[in-house]
Amino acid sequence: MPIMENHNSNVSRAEEIKVLANEAFKAHKYAQAIDLYTQAIQLNGQNAVYWANRAFAHTKLEEYGSAIQDATTAIEVDPKYSKGYYRRGAAHLAMGKFKEALKDFQQVKKLCPNDPDASKKLKECEKAVMKLKFEEAISVPESERRSVADSIDFHTIEVEPQYTGARIEGDVVTLDFVKKMMEDFKNQKYLHKRYAFQIVLQTRELLQALPSLVDINVPNGSRFTVCGDVHGQFYDLLNIFELNGLPSEENPYLFNGDFVDRGSFSLEVILTLFAFKCMSPSAIYLARGNHESKSMNKIYGFEGEVRSKLSETFVELFAEVFCCLPLAHVINEKVFVVHGGLFSVDGVKLSDIRAIDRFCEPPEEGLMCELLWSDPQPSLGRGPSKRGVGLSFGADVTKRFLQDNNLDLVVRSHEVKDEGYEIEHDGKLITVFSAPNYCDQAFRSLLKFSFDVNQKGT
Repeated sequence: MPIMENHNSNVSRAEEIKVLANEAFKAHKYAQAIDLYTQAIQLNGQNAVYWANRAFAHTKLEEYGSAIQDATTAIEVDPKYSKGYYRRGAAHLAMGKFKEALKDFQQVKKLCPNDPDASKKLKECEKAVMKLKFEEAISVPESERRSVADSIDFHTIEVEPQYTGARIEGDVVTLDFVKKMMEDFKNQKYLHKRYAFQIVLQTRELLQALPSLVDINVPNGSRFTVCGDVHGQFYDLLNIFELNGLPSEENPYLFNGDFVDRGSFSLEVILTLFAFKCMSPSAIYLARGNHESKSMNKIYGFEGEVRSKLSETFVELFAEVFCCLPLAHVINEKVFVVHGGLFSVDGVKLSDIRAIDRFCEPPEEGLMCELLWSDPQPSLGRGPSKRGVGLSFGADVTKRFLQDNNLDLVVRSHEVKDEGYEIEHDGKLITVFSAPNYCDQAFRSLLKFSFDVNQKGT
């Protein structure tokens, strides 16, 4: 009898905690909701609703790997619980795994034949899978593929007399041009495609000449600014420049990936960053993020935005240029800056990163994938990625990597931080995020590092 009473008490308490978790979820406090759903699961792990709800909260934090794990458990607990399949299908869809998502939404449709949302998602998946098969059927082998950049001559594109926007005189991108272009973008005017082609092609040429790991020297007493994800938030980018000054040789920046997707002004952001790169290559450094890839751009908005504002040719051109972006930077031989994080094996040297052939779409495993996708974790060692790609790594992994390469600090981005940055791993790792209006949140958007070449640390 006491055992039964204890069980009933746990079930009742779990329901109370689930209500609190639901309230946290509705308030957009997704991390808090996950903690509460976890407490409910610990009291009663045989309730599929708790697992599916936690999966949904993970999805809101873009932790798709964790969402898939929870949704799968919900299905194992109750194979007839449609939301388990729905949550897993949604996570697969967000990761671009259309075939897996299709199977899940087919099951949802089978269990809930009259659910209009399930029918809509099923049609989306069917369309995506059909498109994928068509693209695979007509695809040209990599060795035979011709660069779209080589087929473009921007000099032959005429600028209409009625065009009143920013103009590049000759082949030199000037500060006056960049200022005028940003002002036009601020007023939601477009840049003529002739100049857009010129900026993107010149940036491609500059990036192609760089190694996969770029060394940066910051003179003693000089300032150097590292910015994290911008994600198409053009007005936040303007705010950064307003607060911290425009990029110049005296005021250099490193933008650490994820320039595009999600925000409505990804094209304006990338053209502005590329224009500064053309104006003065040492005024701005650019690193590849996991969103500088075809698969992410297809799902999260950049591809559609470019197609709408410019053309299909630009979609292909940006994809090519993103493959030229360096994967990481080292500042003053002491600070390693990368978008995602570290590796699934110890002993990776900076020379291994320099040796990566980066001129491709990111693979689903290996050093390049891990540089773009991995995240730190509070516990030691390594664990599965909450995103479903890359891995999670602890303070001991960070410490060994720094020791192996005679470095002092890892700076990375890739995660939303309420204060704009977070210091972890015993002060050896800093995450910086620079899109203050991302997901309707507001927080500090800028992290500055001042490097002294005569001192360790920052």
